[in-house]
Amino acid sequence: MRAVGAITRVLLTLVLALATLWGGMALWLRLPLGAVGRGAIAGVFVTVMLAAVVLVWQRRRLPAAAVVVAAWAVLLGWWSTILPSNDRVWEPDMARVADARIDGDVLTVNNVRNFAWRSDTDFDPHWETRRYRLSQLRGVDLFLSYWAGENIAHAIVSFDFRDSDPLAFSIEIRKEKGESYSSTAGFFKTYELAIIAADERDVVKVRSTVRGEDVRLYRLDIERATALGLLREYVTLANDVSARPRWYNTLAANCTTVIFGMARRLDPKVAMDWRILLPGQLPSYLREHRFVSRAVPLDTLVAAARIGPRAAAPSPDPAFSRRIRVGVPDPARTTAG
Repeated sequence: MRAVGAITRVLLTLVLALATLWGGMALWLRLPLGAVGRGAIAGVFVTVMLAAVVLVWQRRRLPAAAVVVAAWAVLLGWWSTILPSNDRVWEPDMARVADARIDGDVLTVNNVRNFAWRSDTDFDPHWETRRYRLSQLRGVDLFLSYWAGENIAHAIVSFDFRDSDPLAFSIEIRKEKGESYSSTAGFFKTYELAIIAADERDVVKVRSTVRGEDVRLYRLDIERATALGLLREYVTLANDVSARPRWYNTLAANCTTVIFGMARRLDPKVAMDWRILLPGQLPSYLREHRFVSRAVPLDTLVAAARIGPRAAAPSPDPAFSRRIRVGVPDPARTTAG
C-alpha cells in the first residue's frame, strides 16, 4: 500500500507540474500587463500550485484539491475572456481572409491574394475576386515549404483547373502589425487562424524566391470526387473563419492538422500518424498511403519535387505554375510501381 501511495503522489506531482508550467506560461504570455505585473501574477500562481504539491506529499489531499480547484477556477475564468477577433491592425498580407460561395458549377472566391513580391517588405498588393468552374477541376497538389530543417514545413494545398490558374489555400497565423511568429506563443491564444486563398505566383513563389525556403511540390493521387470534396471543405472552412474567427494552435490547429481534419471528414479511414505533427516527413506518409506517385523511389520523388531551380522569373511570370510542375511525377500520367 505504501508503494501505491508513493506512486500516486509521484503521478499527481507530475500532473501538477505540467499544469503549473502551462498556467504560468499562459499568464506570462497573455496577461495585458508589463513584465513586472505579468511576472508577479505568474509567480503567485506558481507558488500556489507548489503549495498544492507540498500538501499532496503531506497526504492532505482534500486541502490540495481545494487549492488547485480555486487556482484553476480563477485562471480558466480569465482565460475564457480571451477571444479571437477579425478586427485588428493586420500585416498587409493578412489584411483580408478568403470567403467563397458555390452556385451550381461556379465557385466564386473573394479576397484572392495576388501580391507581386520583391521582398517581405516591398510588394505590390492585389486582392482579387476569381471564379472557377468545378467541372474543370482536374487535380490537387501539395506544396511543402521547408524553413527549419527536414521535419518542419508549411503545407499549402493547390487546386488545379483545366481552364484557370490554380487556386492555392494556405492556413496560417494572421499576424498583427509588427507581430512575429513563436511556436511557443502559438499554444496560448496568441494568433488568429487565417485562411488565405492565393495565386501560386504569390503564396508559393514568395516562399521559394523571396524567403529562400526549400519548396517542394507533390502531385496527389486522389479521386476527382475526393478533390472536389476537399475543395468544398476549404470553402466551408474559409467562410466559417471569415465569419467566426478562431485561434491558431501550434499543435491542434495548424497548417497540417486542419488539413488532416478535413481529410478525415471526407474519409474516416485516413490514418493519424506522427508525421502529421512533423509535416516535413509527410512525403513518406503520402507514399505509404498511395497519395503520391509510386512509380519512382521516394528519394527520387523528393528530388524531383524541389521547385527552387524552376521558380525564379520576373513578375508577372504567367508561366510559373506550369514551369514548376515540369519533371514532377504525376500519378495521373504514370503507372504505380
